[in-house]
Amino acid sequence: MTEYDELVARNVKRLRAERKLSMAALASQAGLSKQTLSKIEQGEGNPTLGTLESIGMALGTSARALITEWGSSIRVQSSAGANWVETANGEVRMLEQLYGSGYVRSVIVRLDARASGPAAEPLSSGALHQVYVIEGEAEVGPVGKSVHLTVGDYVKFPADLPHQFQATTDTAMLHVLTSYPQVPQLTPFGLG
Repeated sequence: MTEYDELVARNVKRLRAERKLSMAALASQAGLSKQTLSKIEQGEGNPTLGTLESIGMALGTSARALITEWGSSIRVQSSAGANWVETANGEVRMLEQLYGSGYVRSVIVRLDARASGPAAEPLSSGALHQVYVIEGEAEVGPVGKSVHLTVGDYVKFPADLPHQFQATTDTAMLHVLTSYPQVPQLTPFGLG
């Protein structure tokens, strides 16, 4: 199973669940057999562009939405386990590689432990946060599934769920990259 197959499988399952469609109903609307759709959702289907277009239309979206990273998973990369690759100019650490298109916003956030506001509201459907800790420590992620991060740690998680950014040291500084599948209505800092 390739990374592309996994991405398509995640997106078809997620979008089908969001629309409360059974596998049989989606297969029927897309003009596919249930077995074909099942293989695609298992990451074993190797669908053609035509098949992706049929599934996208049945889901009320596009084939492009099926091959765009929508933030379906949470991924943590600790600084201790980071893989640095030597280059001519120094070292590079890959945090994430995303597929698709949309709108991306990059901000630096300073958190104060004394400020403990409510959880951030979900952003638009498909929004994704990527967070890298520059200074301090913080509790970051979807409510009920947040993770404790220290300097050099990284997490990717769906921003279309209620989520939190809370310093666990006096202050914390984070680099937050937020991607949206389309141009969103933004709050002042795009954090929810």
